[in-house]
Amino acid sequence: MTRIAIYDTTLRDGSQGEGVNFSLQDKLLITTKLDDLGVDYVEGGYPLSNPKDAAYFRAVRDLPLEHARIAAFGMTRRRDIAAEDDTGMRALVAAGTPVVTVVGKTWDLHAREVLGVSLDENLRMIGDSVAFLAANVAEVVYDAEHFFDGYRNNPDYALETVRKAADAGAAWIALCDTNGGSLPEQVAEAVTAVAREVRVPLGIHTHNDGELAVANSLAAVRQGARQVQGTINGLGERCGNADLCSVIANLALKYPGFHALAPGKLAKLTEVSRFVYETANMNLRSGQAFVGSSAFAHKGGMHVHGVRKIAASYEHVDPTTVGNERRILVSELSGKSNIAEKLAEHDLDQDPDLLTRVLDRVQDLENAGYQFEAAEASFVLLVEKIAGRHREAFQSRGFRVSVAGDGDGDSLTEATVKLRVGEAAEHTVGEGDGPVDALDNALRKALEHHFPGLRTMHLVDYKVRVINARAGTAARVRVVIESSDQDAVWGTIGVSENVIEASWLALLDAFEYKLSKDTRKARPARPEAAAVS
Repeated sequence: MTRIAIYDTTLRDGSQGEGVNFSLQDKLLITTKLDDLGVDYVEGGYPLSNPKDAAYFRAVRDLPLEHARIAAFGMTRRRDIAAEDDTGMRALVAAGTPVVTVVGKTWDLHAREVLGVSLDENLRMIGDSVAFLAANVAEVVYDAEHFFDGYRNNPDYALETVRKAADAGAAWIALCDTNGGSLPEQVAEAVTAVAREVRVPLGIHTHNDGELAVANSLAAVRQGARQVQGTINGLGERCGNADLCSVIANLALKYPGFHALAPGKLAKLTEVSRFVYETANMNLRSGQAFVGSSAFAHKGGMHVHGVRKIAASYEHVDPTTVGNERRILVSELSGKSNIAEKLAEHDLDQDPDLLTRVLDRVQDLENAGYQFEAAEASFVLLVEKIAGRHREAFQSRGFRVSVAGDGDGDSLTEATVKLRVGEAAEHTVGEGDGPVDALDNALRKALEHHFPGLRTMHLVDYKVRVINARAGTAARVRVVIESSDQDAVWGTIGVSENVIEASWLALLDAFEYKLSKDTRKARPARPEAAAVS
């Protein structure tokens, strides 16, 4: 088994992505998660670029890391300045990290036109910088920027730059596809050429502008690269970097001769992916390979039928190996296999007549604009009602919402709801920051003294989608509400030409599901089940 070192640059290269901004605490928390995953290197940033990165390198020393080695990142010395006199060089050493990564120019175009130096001076800058760092730091990684563009334009000079870094004492030479436009065969050819020239182990650093960053990384590994640089979820400038989630999973599951993480760590991959999304305040990419919420989601009836018989018939790997899970979706495309699988998930009867009635009703509702993929709680309530086993905790008798403004941009929203709870009639008023908040507050005021468990329920997310936009202001809208309590998250849906009514319907389902869930949880175990436990 050949060990591939994983070098994570989420905190540096990843933070250059549009909309990504990590606080100091975010960076420390992500570092801890990456260490727990088993990543070999964590690149923390450039200590001279901003106070936050400088503070990170001071604070990270106090983290009880078990595996990851922290790397500081910087550039080669400036032209016509000795390395030991260069402020950037001194800042890299002062960071006190066990690893320093320094980037230098490979492409003769960049040396002449961007740096404005001669090709010989560029070589001296590389050699002097690496030699100075190697004398002061335990491990130096040399990032050969724009290597593949440089190699295609002037292969002799590109190879000379990496030889210079190797001779000066670099522990690693990382070949960078900085523009992200190389093809796998071009990467393979260049890596092979470098491997013939230097005896220093090679790394690969790819960007995703051609949607080939992962493929290019794997091509480099097959040709001898032993370190892969990238980011969690592929975060990064422009189109991002190589997604380490996919790189790690492919190396572990598709290449029997390689391994990248310690045994048992691969199952943490999905957790780390979602932690980074959450910390970056970004939406999850549902279709992301291996770790996305849709990576093992099945919607077509034929697919679900196949998966229920043989999972491998429609899944290229077992989702649990990467910490993910299989999901069966319910929609108008569903067959009875989908419905049966969902009923089994919620311990509901699966008699053929019920399956047919549920499928017919789902197809009718989806034709009207409903979509149950993100509203599983509404689907469960629907099935329980069709099966005749749903017991209403309360009945809606109507609602009204009014908004009063003062003309200066300030407004007051007030909602009135009428409910019946058993024999009791409830007529309450709630105020809020908008109609949905006001309705939520009014519902709580009416129900919480009957059902105290509702105090643990909170609205997490609210989404509105126009279904038939051509109808203009008379278009139907779909509202999906996500709610949570101390042990679950659930989605509910409402559809109407009136966005407030659609919100009301989704809210009612959210409250109904919470009460139904609490009732099921409170039921005593069946005697036979208790005996087994």
